[in-house]
Amino acid sequence: MNRLVHRYKTQITMVSGALLMLALTFHLAGYVNSRQITLIAATVIAGVPILIKAFQALRMKAFSIELLVTIAVIGAIFIGEYVESAVVTFLFLFGDYLEARTLQKTRSSIKQLVDMAPQEATVIRNGKEETISIEEVEKGDRVIIRSGGKVPVDGIVLSGQASLNEAAVTGESVPRTKRFRDKVFSGTIVDNGYIEIIAEKVGDDTTFAKIVELVEEAQESKTKTEKFLNKFANIYTPSVVILSILVYLLTRDFHIAITFLVVACPGALVIGAPVSTVAGIGNGAKHGVLVKGGEVMDTFSKVDTVVFDKTGTLTKGKPEITDIKSFGNIGEAELLRMVAALETISEHHLGQTIVREAKRRKISALYEPEDGEVIKGNGVRGKVEGRILAVGNRKLMKAEHIAIPDEVEDYAINKEKEGNTAIFASVDGKVAGVFSIADQIREDAMSALAEMRENGVKKIVMLTGDNRHTAELVAKQLGIDEYYAELLPEDKVTHVKKLKEEGHIVAMAGDGINDAPAIATADIGLAMGEGGTDISMETADVVLMADKLMQFSHAYSLSKATSRNMKQNTSFAVGVVFILLIGVLAGSVHLASGMFIHEASVLLVILNGMRLIRFNDRKRKKKEMDWKAAHA
Repeated sequence: MNRLVHRYKTQITMVSGALLMLALTFHLAGYVNSRQITLIAATVIAGVPILIKAFQALRMKAFSIELLVTIAVIGAIFIGEYVESAVVTFLFLFGDYLEARTLQKTRSSIKQLVDMAPQEATVIRNGKEETISIEEVEKGDRVIIRSGGKVPVDGIVLSGQASLNEAAVTGESVPRTKRFRDKVFSGTIVDNGYIEIIAEKVGDDTTFAKIVELVEEAQESKTKTEKFLNKFANIYTPSVVILSILVYLLTRDFHIAITFLVVACPGALVIGAPVSTVAGIGNGAKHGVLVKGGEVMDTFSKVDTVVFDKTGTLTKGKPEITDIKSFGNIGEAELLRMVAALETISEHHLGQTIVREAKRRKISALYEPEDGEVIKGNGVRGKVEGRILAVGNRKLMKAEHIAIPDEVEDYAINKEKEGNTAIFASVDGKVAGVFSIADQIREDAMSALAEMRENGVKKIVMLTGDNRHTAELVAKQLGIDEYYAELLPEDKVTHVKKLKEEGHIVAMAGDGINDAPAIATADIGLAMGEGGTDISMETADVVLMADKLMQFSHAYSLSKATSRNMKQNTSFAVGVVFILLIGVLAGSVHLASGMFIHEASVLLVILNGMRLIRFNDRKRKKKEMDWKAAHA
């Protein structure tokens, strides 16, 4: 019965509305009996779904809004107010219908994401092209995507070149060119060109699938305000019933008592917080920002201190070797070959930079190191072709009891003052050379940090494992309040804890891997990574999919706007109920008009929440127009 009623709820609302119109016609024509019968029929038809929900709530030992309306409607019928009973039931159902429609729009980000999901893939099997369902694609398949096609899996480009629209994953509308060895993500679209990729992640393991899952989970989560309001509603509803009885005992007017019952319904109050949260999280998803739930959004809005890692966060994370200086009898090319072989075991930005440089120079095959070990935060050590190597910072050299000659130290300091990171390389216990590596500050770093300050961030701190000279240079260029250099991961955790103990609400931004302990310690952990990494998407509270600091700024301002919107909705809902109750007691608000105003307040609260869906859309459109103008 319940499923049947729910299935045809829209039709029931339409029939109820039609009967009300018919009753009005009978009233104008003077057919009093026909009008009364039609009104009773409208009340019963529209009242059935309300009664069923009220009964279900009672079985769950909950006092719902439907219960208040049911009591009020029965009371109206009892005193012969058929017009009001019919109007109240219709307005409640119609309001419920409009709420469902508008709430569906707030979840439009999910629907848009799901609609973007590719359904088919063109793969090469047994030397032939064949089109198969997305569920049939397997890891390792060679997949072809042509102009206009959607990338069905996460993978690496094997051949071809294409311009891809990655907005579905990163939120970035400006197309990006992809060529050999570049990563591509499921759900992105080939604007023009042709690429052949090797499938690395398929089905539910793709970045796109994880985004959809995370956003769905986040929109279902509740803020502390929502949890409080839900508990409050369970206490508030029976309290309203008791107050209505008191109103009747004081006024001896049953009509005023049931009107009091209806207008006191906390509908707008209960719906105000979740609609803001859902719309805010949806906006974030559309702009490539994954905020993991309403509570995260709420805490993020209170952040007053932001802590940044340097490499890959404030800088581009694409360092390049600017110089290799050898000391002793080992030549530059030979030193690079051995060091690159050892660095193959490291996932650090700087280690991978050395490996890339060796490949770029077409250095002969890199040998597998023996007894290779990554010393977290310091470097790597191991054997290459029987020779003992240690590659890293000064702390590693000290730990390995390797003296750094004055000549080498002076050279390294000069390079650091120029903005380079100096990597020391020792062979068989002696410093054999220094690798100078430089990284560029992100183009949007200055504007993003300025925007964050405008929106309420009081303190910006940089924590880095890099040398103090490079750290000082970056801090000065970006106007950072405090910086700490040559830190290990555990040192970063200590600094974050100290900031929290001082009373700051701290957000920590890093790459989601090396900075994972500090990210986990902060009130809000934020991971930056191209397309998101598995670790960052699992551990961080907020994930920036496009790897841009302006997305961080957008996420912060969005959290502020969402919190503000939630407070507006709550204040408005409380204000409307208060005014209506005074109007009822003063005799100026009646059952039908009270119900109309109540439902109107619910819709206004929802519409106010929906404004968040378009938050910052003007900036996005301007950026698109600027890009199109530049490439016209």
